[in-house]
Amino acid sequence: MKFSVLGSTEVVDGGAQLELGGVKQRAILGYLLLHANKVVPTSQILQAMWEGNPPPTARKMVQNAVSGIRRMLAANTDPTTTPLLRTHRPGYQLRVDVQAVDLFVFRSLVRDGRSAISEGAHALGAERLREALSLWRGRALADLVETGICWSELTALEDERLSALEDRLDAELACGRHREITPELEVLTATEPMRERLCLQFMLALYRSGRQADALRVYRRTREALIDGLGLEPGRGLQELQQRILEHDATIQVPALVG
Repeated sequence: MKFSVLGSTEVVDGGAQLELGGVKQRAILGYLLLHANKVVPTSQILQAMWEGNPPPTARKMVQNAVSGIRRMLAANTDPTTTPLLRTHRPGYQLRVDVQAVDLFVFRSLVRDGRSAISEGAHALGAERLREALSLWRGRALADLVETGICWSELTALEDERLSALEDRLDAELACGRHREITPELEVLTATEPMRERLCLQFMLALYRSGRQADALRVYRRTREALIDGLGLEPGRGLQELQQRILEHDATIQVPALVG
């Protein structure tokens, strides 16, 4: 049995996608998967499901959803995985092999990629991070987000994704792939105009591609977005890069290709 949260909530058993029940049951399953192998207090589930204002029948609704999830897990036909939803005071614990949950596979690959980069193996690191990012099929728990759910865990997960993406782009730059990633960075910076690291990477990729004027335009656009959106000037890193581009600083030209 395989579980997916990096996109719409999905459970697959023997190649077949399972029916997950109503919105509350899907949401409780998704929430427990985000906290897999940890005890999640019932009070925390109630807070997540009803934003601190649960109806009188809320605990019964949680119990019914848990029963439905247990029936689904009992249908597992994969002998290599034994998912189990336990009642564990003060709440519930979803016991599952982390290799069966795409979120934890993603995190493992990200750790491998970052470890490779820290050892100077930038090409291998970029490959591992690309593999990790390929697991995403949209926003985490996208089907639940469409119903109005906006848990802090989902915001943190999106930041994890973007951080892994930025690490991958740094590795690509270190490998001299600035031209290849320029179109991707153009889209990313349009989507995340105030994410300074992406803007810095875009400026550097443009400059290394011989597009100094375009790189400086990206700086001006980012500065305007930060001032308008947050009332802040760009950070020191962006300001220094702008100055170095203006000075044609040779130390930010294409690096010697690294592994």
